[in-house]
Amino acid sequence: MKYLHLIWAALMRSKTRTLLTMLSVVAAFLLFGMLDSVRVAFNSSANVAGYDRMIVASRLSITQSLPISIVDRVQAVPGVKGVAYANWFGGIYQDSKNFFPNFAIGPGYMAMYPEYAMTPAQVKAFESERTGAVVGKSLAERHGWKVGDTIPLQATIFPTKGSNNWTFKLAAIFEVTDPKRRGEENVLMFNWKYFDEANDFLKSQVGWLVVTLDDPKQSGQVARAIDLISENSDRETKTQTEQAFNQAFFKQFADIGLIVTAIMGAVFFTLLLLTGNTMAQAVRERIPELAVLKTIGFSNRSVLWLVLTESIVLIVLGGLLGLAIAAVLMPGVSAASGGVVQLPGVPKETWAVGLLLMILIGTVVGLLPALRAMRLNIVDALAGR
Repeated sequence: MKYLHLIWAALMRSKTRTLLTMLSVVAAFLLFGMLDSVRVAFNSSANVAGYDRMIVASRLSITQSLPISIVDRVQAVPGVKGVAYANWFGGIYQDSKNFFPNFAIGPGYMAMYPEYAMTPAQVKAFESERTGAVVGKSLAERHGWKVGDTIPLQATIFPTKGSNNWTFKLAAIFEVTDPKRRGEENVLMFNWKYFDEANDFLKSQVGWLVVTLDDPKQSGQVARAIDLISENSDRETKTQTEQAFNQAFFKQFADIGLIVTAIMGAVFFTLLLLTGNTMAQAVRERIPELAVLKTIGFSNRSVLWLVLTESIVLIVLGGLLGLAIAAVLMPGVSAASGGVVQLPGVPKETWAVGLLLMILIGTVVGLLPALRAMRLNIVDALAGR
C-alpha cells in the first residue's frame, strides 16, 4: 500500500483517458450486474419451504395440460386450504406488439390473490357474465378500456368454431395494492367455463392449479403429497413456487443463461481490447519515468507490480461503481417485471463473480504492459530507444 500514491498519480496522469476508460468499465459492469442478477433469479432454487401459495403444473412442461378431475383430489390433500385453476390463452389484441398475458380462470381464482383489490360486487359481476373478463388497472388505462366494453382477441392457440375471433365483455377492473407490483396489472383474465365450452379441441383440461395452504411451515410436505397423486402417470405434476413457475414459463421463449453469457462475452471482449490498448499506451508514454524508478532503486518485480496493480485498480474501481449502480436500479427492474423477477438488489453471487472478473480482466490487460516495464533497459529507455 506504500506505493498507492504512485499508482494513483499514474492513473491521473491523463485524466480524460482514465475517465473515459473507467466509464467504459462502469457501463460494462452495470450491464453485467443487471443481466447476471436476472440469470441468478432464473436459475434460483425452486424450494417451496415457507410458502403459503403454490402452483401445481405438469412436470413435463407447462404447455402440458392436466385433467380437471385433479382439482378435487388436490383439494382433499391434508393441509390444502383452497384450490383454483387456470389455463393459458395467449390471445393478441389488435396487433402482436400489444401482447399482454391473458388466460382463463376458474371459480375462486381471484380470491387466491387478495392483493388484487376488487369489491365483492365486481367479483360477482365477473363470475356471473359468461364472456366476462377482468383486467388490471394499468392495462385498462393503456388501452382506454372501461367496464362494459367489448374486448376482441385473436387466438394464437385455441380457435372457436373454426375461427380465431374471441370477444370478451369487460366486467371488472382490479388494482394491485403493492405499488412495486404494478406490473401485474397488465393482464386479462376471463371465465374458464366459457373457454372450456367455446374452444374447439381442449375440453375439461386446465393448465395449472393455484393452491393455498393452512400452514406455510408444512408447504414442503404438502407439495410432496400433491405430486404423489399423479406419480407414475402420464400427467405427473410438479408443485413449485409462483416465482419458479413464472421463470419456467419465460424459459420456454429463451435460454436466459445463454443470452446473458453471449451478451457479456461480447461486452467483456470489447472491454479487454479497450482497456488493453489504454494500458499499453499509458506504459509507452511513461517509459522514461519507469526507467527513473529503476535508477533510484526500484526492482524489476516492483515495477511489474506497480503497472499490474494500476491496471487492476482501474478495472476494480469502475467495476464496483457499475455494480453499485446496478444494485440501485434492480428494484425498479423487479417492479417492472410484475413480480416475475424478484430482486431487491444485486445478489451476493453476482458481486462475487463480478469481483473475480474485475481482477481477472485487470490482470489480463495489464500483464503485457507490466512485463514490458519489468524488462525495460534503463540506458535504452533514458536514451529514448
